[in-house]
Amino acid sequence: MFRALFCGVLAVILPIDANAQSYQRPPKAITDILDVPPPPSLSLSPVGDTLLFVQSSRYPSIEEVAAPQLRLAGLRLDPKTNGPARPFVINGLTLLALPDGKPTPIVVPAHGKAGFPYWSPDGKRFALTITTPKGIELWVAELRTGGILVRVPDVLLNATIGDAFQWMPGSESLIVQTIPEKRGEAPAKPIAPTGPVVQESDGKAAPVRTYQDLLQNPHDEALFSYYTTSQLAIVTPGGKEKEVVRLGEPGIYLDADPSPDGEYFLVTRVQKPFSYLQPYSAFPRVVEVWGKDGKPVRTIAELPLQDKVPIEGVPTGPRSVRWMPTQPHTLIWVEAQDDGDPRKKVEHREAVFTSAVEGRTTELMKLEQRFAGMDFFPTGNRMLIRDYDRERKWSRTFLAPTTSLFAATEPKVLFERSTQDRYGDPGSTIGRTLPSGHRVLRTGGDPAGDTIWLAGPGASPKGDRPFLDRFDVKTGKATRVFHCADNLYEEAVAVLDAKGTRFLIRRESPTEPPNYFFRDANHEVQLTKNTDPAPELRKATKQLVTTKRADGTTISFTLHLPPGHTKDSEKIPAVFYAYPVEFASADTAGQVTGSPLRFTAIGGYSHLFFLAQGYAVMEVSMPIVGPPATANDTFVDQLVSNAKAAIDKAGEFGIDTSRVGVMGHSYGAFMTANLLAHSDLFKAGIARSGAYNRTLTPFGFQNERRTFWEAPAVYAQMSPFNHANKINEPLLLIHGAADNNPGTFTVQSERLYAAVRANGGTVRLVLLPHESHGYEARESVEHVLSEQFAWFDKYVKNAKNVKPR
Repeated sequence: MFRALFCGVLAVILPIDANAQSYQRPPKAITDILDVPPPPSLSLSPVGDTLLFVQSSRYPSIEEVAAPQLRLAGLRLDPKTNGPARPFVINGLTLLALPDGKPTPIVVPAHGKAGFPYWSPDGKRFALTITTPKGIELWVAELRTGGILVRVPDVLLNATIGDAFQWMPGSESLIVQTIPEKRGEAPAKPIAPTGPVVQESDGKAAPVRTYQDLLQNPHDEALFSYYTTSQLAIVTPGGKEKEVVRLGEPGIYLDADPSPDGEYFLVTRVQKPFSYLQPYSAFPRVVEVWGKDGKPVRTIAELPLQDKVPIEGVPTGPRSVRWMPTQPHTLIWVEAQDDGDPRKKVEHREAVFTSAVEGRTTELMKLEQRFAGMDFFPTGNRMLIRDYDRERKWSRTFLAPTTSLFAATEPKVLFERSTQDRYGDPGSTIGRTLPSGHRVLRTGGDPAGDTIWLAGPGASPKGDRPFLDRFDVKTGKATRVFHCADNLYEEAVAVLDAKGTRFLIRRESPTEPPNYFFRDANHEVQLTKNTDPAPELRKATKQLVTTKRADGTTISFTLHLPPGHTKDSEKIPAVFYAYPVEFASADTAGQVTGSPLRFTAIGGYSHLFFLAQGYAVMEVSMPIVGPPATANDTFVDQLVSNAKAAIDKAGEFGIDTSRVGVMGHSYGAFMTANLLAHSDLFKAGIARSGAYNRTLTPFGFQNERRTFWEAPAVYAQMSPFNHANKINEPLLLIHGAADNNPGTFTVQSERLYAAVRANGGTVRLVLLPHESHGYEARESVEHVLSEQFAWFDKYVKNAKNVKPR
């Protein structure tokens, strides 16, 4: 059966005139791979002694994807459930005590769709939602009962916005967002409008990205308020006291985070007026502290509509407000010192402030560049704080005090590097959960608490070799505790104790799928036994290939060769798949990414399925090198130079360089259309969910920070729509009919199709009903694969029989 798949040509009728047609299916050998359930994901308890294996399914049906939904202020809601339109759904749970306990299956209620489980801070319980046609229920399980799930009565959650539930300090209770009592029926759509929709600007610059699913009229505003308004409450499953206690008044809550001592809540709620140009994340809001009784005790910030934030800038006023996890109820936040405008020249861009709930606000420190995150030590009043220089793409990590008592202590730079320098990446910090539910750094077990754990990909010219280091923040010395061997791929995904003697390891190889192992100083225990979903494709080979483009910049690509192909075989066609990435320097652009020792997972509408059709597949790095402000001035030239260098090199490995098809998704689709317009390197192209006319994204896109009015020539040159008359190779355009990704409106593909067609080009447009930027439904996935195979089989593999335009 599989041999026939490799040798045969998929026959799908490609109609010239627009029409609706039934969903097509790829060959059975492909659908058999799609049928294989995904391996379970792992959820480790906060104390590191128990695992939950979470089983999910890959593809919903088109009926599920097509279910009615509301699109309001950047949200997609299910009006029946008062939750997201397409929630993550699980269909199986298994408990396993580490290191060698017996797996215990958990019965998941079958009357609804179960959500992802979340552990209590003490690791003795977990909670999840069950979404039913009547609403979203809350269920809790305790390990001492074997994980039996029990419903919390009299609670229907509101999961439209913010966190539907989270554990309280102490792990006995949860704070939840519920449907307000007696809220009545949803607002009815008026038969006729009460007047026009009017917008007005006050003369101040207010650039806005091309957001979708925005509010459009007063009825939308009413619906948004109705579905997102929640009643906060504290629930105590099985408690002796009242099980549900309401907290405050109904409102639109983005966050309600309990303080580490459980005495206060940090609450963020949305206020009117709403905007028709911005999503809900930019709406006016109040950040305040509530007491346990639900009454406000302090206002931290009243933030206006964020409609005048500069491009790549930040809002003014307090932001990133959070509890300091090592203090009972102390807040910390940052405020821009440059009006949030990255173009302003100032000595310091940020200031960091701290304050106890009932204390005065103190400035803790200033940052020269933009704030980029913070992590707290569990002891010693210390933190790691990061800033980022967008001009240099440069990151710094400081060791700094968390209290003004040590304000005279100068922050110490621990790391500084280009964020694009993968070879110099020291690794990311590893954290742990406190009994309060707040996160701190996992330290290395030394009495002073000066060592932290760093895990990194270990990028090198030969590929990634993950590592785990113990790093002393006082001496700056790193001690390597774990380093991936050079003949397989494995990484330490969790440190299970402070001393670093117990680890959770993930291991894979080109022929073995990823599996998890418990490892300590004495032994290793395999925890999962995942099998290969596509053993026939495992006969395919892959290797990292490097070469140089005309200007000397190094580029690399992973070359996948189909089963049975050797250098002595007949030359074969290839699929060129890529996604452009901007780099500030040629040195970092040329660094190798990925590893040839990883297992090649195939699913969805992946380009790697072409291996089963007898194609080679090239996954190519497409660096766009130059200063961040002007790199796109030579975008098209660099695209063509990258592609030519990669294709020329691929010819050394048995690739027929005269039969190469190019494809990409999103920005990769934009790349595809540009390569067809500005080169003759490819026989055909497939562009999925792209944006092709940059005047429709006039306030910047991807990493382009200039507006259309500041760089009209660049926008024009980069827009393949403007060069549709030059697209003289067959182009297949695929787009979700309900794409909600900023910038990639469905009309982008519709207009490019019309432009290429009007200029006599060979072009096909496939619009997938109800699909967004990525495609979910099983029927959609199968149809996309069928379209892709048919297009390249006709115009690439059998190109010799196709008369050129």
